[in-house]
Amino acid sequence: MHPRPFSFLVLTLCAVLALGALPAAHAEKADRNKPMNIEADALRHDELQQTTVFTGHVVMTKGSIVLRGARLEVRQDANGYQSGVVTAEGGQRAFFRQKRDTAPGAPEEFVEGEAERIEYDGHADVVRLIRRGELRRYRGGTLSDELTGARIVYNNATDVFTVEGGAPATGKGGAATAGAPGGRVRAVLAPREGTPGGGANAQPATPAPALRPSGTLGGDKR
Repeated sequence: MHPRPFSFLVLTLCAVLALGALPAAHAEKADRNKPMNIEADALRHDELQQTTVFTGHVVMTKGSIVLRGARLEVRQDANGYQSGVVTAEGGQRAFFRQKRDTAPGAPEEFVEGEAERIEYDGHADVVRLIRRGELRRYRGGTLSDELTGARIVYNNATDVFTVEGGAPATGKGGAATAGAPGGRVRAVLAPREGTPGGGANAQPATPAPALRPSGTLGGDKR
């Protein structure tokens, strides 16, 4: 593999959003042990390789996890862990959604994302959004945080998001496309609420999470 040119490295931004610091809001840890249910127009199974390919309006559910796209390849390893790679039609993006655990009485939280290619690793409990990635976090049905980048990694086990920019995608005339403007990471983070009934002077229970530079470029790459 050739080393990346310097110009690409200048345009690359890695950041970590540590939502694990928020109280009582974690990914549904039981999802990895739930059965995988899939609907599609057609499938092809390879018993020797333990792979199954679904095509045509694919919808996969696994606990609270939902994956949608044009093609889904599912693998199962020797230990029974299931993994899937979903891709979209040309010019479109595949879809991912997962519920997060919250404290009793707290608003429901969901994380959802879109990308041209979405990888779900059941063993590592990680979701990767690759090319034109966008990740959104909803709290009580209201959009709270929104992240965009060329590659987004969501670690269900640690509740950490890694977002990476890339070389700017250009359209006609050399203009940056809406999916990756300037090749940089974009983030919109809502302020965290104070304690219930605390009034205008209430202090947040925990500091709001912040994007901070990662020590490496694309450290999760395989």
